[in-house]
Amino acid sequence: MSLAAVVFDFDGIIIDSETVEYESHRLIYERCGVALTPAEWCDQIGTWTEDHEERWHARLQRLAPSAPDWPTFRSEKSRLCRELVPASPMRGIGELLASLADAGVPMAIASTSPARWVVPATERLGLTPFFRAIVSGDDVPRRKPAPDVYLEAARRLAVEPAAAVAIEDSATGIAAARAAGMKTVAIPHWLTAGHDLRAADLRVAHAGELTPARLAALVGAYVE
Repeated sequence: MSLAAVVFDFDGIIIDSETVEYESHRLIYERCGVALTPAEWCDQIGTWTEDHEERWHARLQRLAPSAPDWPTFRSEKSRLCRELVPASPMRGIGELLASLADAGVPMAIASTSPARWVVPATERLGLTPFFRAIVSGDDVPRRKPAPDVYLEAARRLAVEPAAAVAIEDSATGIAAARAAGMKTVAIPHWLTAGHDLRAADLRVAHAGELTPARLAALVGAYVE
């Protein structure tokens, strides 16, 4: 069976928003005299909850008498994110998307983040035309590590999950894609380097190490 589709995680794979999220929180913590280390931050990467920012604000309030109130914290965090967000995709992504498009391989995004972030950010990067589907956490009942976003991406692309490859940066994402029945490639982000990514079928340092042929080889044993 040939490669039917490639499905990309968004944060930490297409755009380095993981660093942006961490740095925006770390800088606010630092101003209040509290350290926020990568080790404290990294375990939550790959998951998303409505109260994500509130929890980090509540923690800061417990640790620092000078912590800002919630509206101030939220406003400053948003300002820092706008300032820090990169204008370009992550290393090798542009080239990989172009080569997959040239090879006629359908592509989708499967992200646990909300559509209000994923859709406009993809547009700002100029990458929207590459994707036949963009599935966000808003589109499914359960977010990663449940397989829902990957199953929905496969449904929209009209492909069998077993003939598709998912590209992820976190243990949570790898678990979600594997539960959907997809082959998986791990590209660890510097903040997820400590995640257990051994369940991935392939691990590379950056997207520039991937080609359509290398991805196709992962589904070569698939039998319809």
